Amino acid sequence: MNKIITWFAVGGIALLVVCCGTGCASAASARDVPVVKNFDAARYMGTWHEIARLPKWFERDLDNVTATYAIEGGMLRITNRGFRNGREKVSTAVGRFAGPPDEGAFRVSFFRPFYGDYRIVWLSPDYDLALVTGGDKSSLWILSREKRLRPERRVELVELAARWGFDVAKLEYPR
Repeated sequence: MNKIITWFAVGGIALLVVCCGTGCASAASARDVPVVKNFDAARYMGTWHEIARLPKWFERDLDNVTATYAIEGGMLRITNRGFRNGREKVSTAVGRFAGPPDEGAFRVSFFRPFYGDYRIVWLSPDYDLALVTGGDKSSLWILSREKRLRPERRVELVELAARWGFDVAKLEYPR
């Protein structure tokens, strides 16, 4: 009986590793959406406000969400903050470039040793707006340096995401 339980545990862990590494994709891959080239990581660092997201279970009902990025000791450090029912929720992650440092692609881990894709697929020239996805099209974040985004700019970014095949009807807009 202990061998059966052990095999189920090993199988469950293996499935978790595969899902974390591939995006657990029943969703379409985002690999057809190219990452930003000529990326300047130093300009990307700092605080971003979440304008919209395709929600993940851990983000449900979060408002006033920010992500703060810093490079420390050659590693990317990420601190996400948001509020659920008036209580602050904080999560931290580490990351590293997934390829050349002039491309907006990282491997990020909130739950070490498991890493997932963080892909910047659109970035405004002045680094004040960004579209970010994971490894598949079930992940999407619209980020801004400002807490609010002009409605016409938001529409432009949502339309761009729709052209790339993201299900923008499922976007959530946190307060």
